[in-house]
Order: sequence, then C-alpha cells, then structure tokens
Amino acid sequence: MTDDILIEAKHLWKRFGDHVAVEDVSLQIRAGEVYGLMGADGAGKSTVIRLLCGVYVQDEGEVYLAGRRLASNLDIARANLGYLSQRFSLYSDLTVLENLRFFAEVRGILGDDWRQRAQETLEFVDMAEFGDRKAGALSGGMKQKLGLAAAMIHQPAILLLDEPSGGVDPVTRQAFWRLLVRLLQGGVAALLSTPYMDEAMRCNRVGFMSEGRILLEGEPQDLAKSLDGSLLRVRGEPLRAIARIAREIPSVESVQPFGDRLHLRIAVGTEREVIKEVQKAVENEGLHLTSIRSASPDLEDVFVDLLEQ
Repeated sequence: MTDDILIEAKHLWKRFGDHVAVEDVSLQIRAGEVYGLMGADGAGKSTVIRLLCGVYVQDEGEVYLAGRRLASNLDIARANLGYLSQRFSLYSDLTVLENLRFFAEVRGILGDDWRQRAQETLEFVDMAEFGDRKAGALSGGMKQKLGLAAAMIHQPAILLLDEPSGGVDPVTRQAFWRLLVRLLQGGVAALLSTPYMDEAMRCNRVGFMSEGRILLEGEPQDLAKSLDGSLLRVRGEPLRAIARIAREIPSVESVQPFGDRLHLRIAVGTEREVIKEVQKAVENEGLHLTSIRSASPDLEDVFVDLLEQ
C-alpha cells in the first residue's frame, strides 16, 4: 500500500445469518479523493461504511486506515477517522459547544485545547455564532454542519460519510459540498454513500453497489461514456402506453421510465429512424408526444443498465 492510500478494503465479506450483506468488496481511496458509493436501499453501502470504521467486524477480508490494519490497531486506526452517520446522532439537549466538547474529550482533546479547536471548527463550517444554541433547535442543514464539525473536531485524515446530505434542501447540499471540497484540498480522503446522481458526478470515483457487491467502479465521466448505444429522451401522455409502443420497435434495446419521461436505449446510428417510428406509432394510436430528442447517457442510465444485466 502506497503512502497516499488512506482507505483500503480488501475482499470484505459480511453475513447476517444466511443473508450476505457485503460480498467481496475491495476499494482504495487516496488523500484528496472522494469516493462515492451508490446503490438502492439495502445494497450494502452503510454496511461497508460500518465495516470500515470498525462498528461491524468483517467475516473475511482486511481494512487498512492510513496504513494501519484496523483489526489489530483499532484505537490507533480510528484516531485518523471521522464518521458521520445517516441520521443526526448528536445530543439534542446539549448546546453546539457542549456537543463539540464531548466529542473533543472523547478524542483526547482536553483542558482549554478543546475550546480553541471547537471554535476553529465552527468557523470552518460557518456556525461560529451558534455555539450556545441547543442542537435540537437547529435546522436540518445546521444539524448536518454540526455533525460534520463533530466528525472533524480531532482533524482526521479520513472521513466516512453515510448519506450526509439526505433530507436537506439543494442549497444546503451545495454548502456541504463546498466544505467537503475544502477538506479534500487539505489532503483528507473521504468515502460517502449518496442517492444523488449530481453528488456522484462530483466524486473522483464512483462504485455502484447491488446486493452487497460493487458491480462497477470508475471515474463518473468515464462510466457515463461506457454505455453502448445512443439514448432518446421521450415525454408524452400516457407514458405507459408510449413505453409499450417503443418496446415494439426493433432498434430500441431498452425502455426505462425516469420520472416524467422515458429513456430509450437504441442502436448507434438509428436516431432518425427510431424518432420517426415512435412519432408515427404514437400518432396512429391517438396518443400525445410532448418531445423526443437525443441525449447522452448519464450515471443513472449506467446504473439502471447494470441492474438489468
């Protein structure tokens, strides 16, 4: 393992009875990198994160944090680690500063040192004026910032973030990512699970999980380009009937609903032909086609294609 690899998992397995929650997962994350774990609920993302921070013990495999083997150096390895869970897990009846003092002292930051560190951390997350506010009275976005502050109070080299921006508005998510980028520029390595495709596109690398396995990983732009064929995005009413029509066209390889539209995967070079066929078939059945246009596949298309396979 090279010096800049701060997180390394080797062939991790985790079983709960007969259920295999994590199956042969391996990954490496370097200083200054953020790795995004994507997948549906139950895919195994949170279990991987809990294995990496030692909350769960793996049945097979090894975890290394900042070069330390987690199984034999648990306390030392964890000293380099900050963990932010899916749900707000701080003490609602304590103030912001009292929460940070607790986590600082747990990390061995004692005396007056905790106060200076807490103030520096609150300034970093733009919460310096809220030190005396009860944590339970904070907004969702401020709770998220406080969670991040608690995770980084001891200045860790590694951050494990389990859906850190879930349940907050887009503006707050943007603010969170600005903070994360500043940490990455300082050499922190981060792994986060996320359900958001726009967040995945900001990651240096992404791993798609399903049923405990990483099906595919790589740089987001490369993964989006890897999908064979072309794509049409279709809007109209009723969408289900248009999908049925599209599936009957020979050059259409797959049809997937995405909210208020359909994504049609088609053979390369058949865009004009398929567009004409869809338009004619929709017109013949008296349906309404709002729009049909070519587009580039994105990460969501890649993930859906993987699940189909």
